[in-house]
Amino acid sequence: MRNLTAKPDLDAYLRLNRAAAGEWQAAIRELLACDDVGLTLERPQTVAGSLSSLSVDRGVVCALDLAQDAEVHLCGLPGTLLVVPVSGQCDVLVNGDCRQPAFPMAAITSSQAISVRACGQSRLILLNPEQWCGSARPGQRVLAWMAERVNHFLLRSNFFQDHNDACAAADSLFDELDNIAREGGCEPNETPPELDRRLLRVIDKIRMEPAWEFDLQELANHSGVSERNLYYLMKRETGMTPYRFYQRCRLIRVRRRLVDCQCDVPHISWYAADEGFSHLGRFAALYREHFGELPSETVQWRRRLQTGEAALEAPDRIVAS
Repeated sequence: MRNLTAKPDLDAYLRLNRAAAGEWQAAIRELLACDDVGLTLERPQTVAGSLSSLSVDRGVVCALDLAQDAEVHLCGLPGTLLVVPVSGQCDVLVNGDCRQPAFPMAAITSSQAISVRACGQSRLILLNPEQWCGSARPGQRVLAWMAERVNHFLLRSNFFQDHNDACAAADSLFDELDNIAREGGCEPNETPPELDRRLLRVIDKIRMEPAWEFDLQELANHSGVSERNLYYLMKRETGMTPYRFYQRCRLIRVRRRLVDCQCDVPHISWYAADEGFSHLGRFAALYREHFGELPSETVQWRRRLQTGEAALEAPDRIVAS
């Protein structure tokens, strides 16, 4: 699953989108369990970018999409941090003076103070394992194999069945990375085949036409195969049926609106109805099935960054570059 038209990301676990710098700093501090977090932005008063995160038993996966040049300063990490640049330019400064290339992956130990520098439009993946038994300084070949596994996980994230599937995949990823680092590497798995072009047309239509109402016959005509063949083609190559993928895309669009919402009382029922969910109770159950939390909890997470205990306490730590 390499040749997807949409970027491989964690949109299903979007936490911040059009967020202020203070929210970004507070979110990184909470997600990485790091008390000393600083943030340097080229334009501190404008949007930093978007942030998604998935927390599982084995650790935390964060996806950062930067809207501008940024530098994240971390000191006192509780464990190893893995940095994987998916796109754009990125490097890591260790203990203030030792520059370490971030490509294909950088592994930073808890004893090091680091600065992760990235240009605008870059996409970074930060992985914070709960436990790390691998080598503190894996070789370049090992790092390349580890980065490959991260990218395979991101590609699969487009087609997670639900929250349980996502958590199992993330736990498995941490296990794989630890094993590769501990054992000194392994031969990379065979590269997954590209998705069928007919299937890519279906995926594009579902993603890019939010007002479209599901019609399997129309979808089959659009792809150039029969309804039956389309069903089995998508099930075989992605693990999802066409309708399940359609339903998940609608839920992700609702989540984005909830994350972006600045209203005192978010109109969850309105957002759900706009995406075709007429029964609020059924919608809430589906939302929790796919994302592991209720719609109200998605809103509360960001509100807590803005006004709660996790809110930024030292605004002077956000400076212009």
